[in-house]
Amino acid sequence: MSTSLDETLRTAVRDLAADATPAPDLAWRAIGRGRRLRRRRRVATAAAVLVAVVAVTLPFVLLRPAPTPPPTTPPVTVTPSPVLRTEPGADWADSPLVLPGEWVVTRAQVTGGSGSGFLLDRGRGRYFATDRYDGIYPAPTGSLVAVRDDDRPREIGLFDLTTGKTRWYEVGRALSAPSWSPDGRRLLFTTDQLDRFGFIVLGTDGAKRYHFVDSQRFLCTDYCFFLWSPDGREVLLQQTDPSRPRSEAVRHPRRGVQFFSADTGRPTRFEPLPGDPAGPWSWSPDAKLAVVQGQQEPLLVETATGRVVNPLPSADVVWVTGDRLLYRLPYGSGDFALADTTGRVLVRQPLPRQLVDLAVTIAPR
Repeated sequence: MSTSLDETLRTAVRDLAADATPAPDLAWRAIGRGRRLRRRRRVATAAAVLVAVVAVTLPFVLLRPAPTPPPTTPPVTVTPSPVLRTEPGADWADSPLVLPGEWVVTRAQVTGGSGSGFLLDRGRGRYFATDRYDGIYPAPTGSLVAVRDDDRPREIGLFDLTTGKTRWYEVGRALSAPSWSPDGRRLLFTTDQLDRFGFIVLGTDGAKRYHFVDSQRFLCTDYCFFLWSPDGREVLLQQTDPSRPRSEAVRHPRRGVQFFSADTGRPTRFEPLPGDPAGPWSWSPDAKLAVVQGQQEPLLVETATGRVVNPLPSADVVWVTGDRLLYRLPYGSGDFALADTTGRVLVRQPLPRQLVDLAVTIAPR
């Protein structure tokens, strides 16, 4: 290229450069773009690292077994101890012995009904000792006491605590001790006079009724005694189960109890109780449950079905309320116990030492 041509070209380039306008924010835009690019790269790198960490950690979290819960301690059930009442003092005979459930001791005598004993005089509110009669059986209410004298085997006496007088009535040959109706107005005897099995009802006015029962139709082969029903309108007799084997080693099996009218002696109804009630207070107040002596042990049963609810410590109980039973402990000290229907003792009442070895009768206060 010639010298003049080169000079002309350089002149033209300088003129073009002089006309160009510089962009004042170009550098800042370049710097900002660089920053944005670097942030994006950092965010992308962090996300990639996080994904990698999650990818590595997640399988271990998913596969790790669930933590074992700390061992639990089973709840401790504490059965409260029964309330033990104090033993009556030396002056116990000066007032009625009130038992749990508001029942009272009405009589105490040597077992078997022979010998001295103690009687509650309700009118005077105190006990007195007596050896006048061989057997004493106070009514559950009122002032009358049925008494027996071995020298008068065919008679029963009605001793009035208020007047001190005794009236004697002939009842004939009776197999059982007299049993008072719940209202204290009539006495019941089991009898086999003239080889005829049945029962006698004696009123406190001396009125007497004999009722004989067909012993083949109403079979009873063991512990056969008539008892009062809870309302005193009927009497009942235990019934042997003829389809089951019998042994003298244990009580005979029962199929239930048969009720009879106390006035007419006619059969009225049947309850399939698998044992023997002890008396009119063996039924609950609503009559849906009863306590009986089974072949081996005392039982709480349903009266409608005979189903056994649970065993109990004693069959000789009285129902104080719908879920409370009062009975005398069969072994040991002979304390009276208030228990629930499972047999769990709630209250214990000791007797005076003079009565511990005696047979005791109780009645509502």
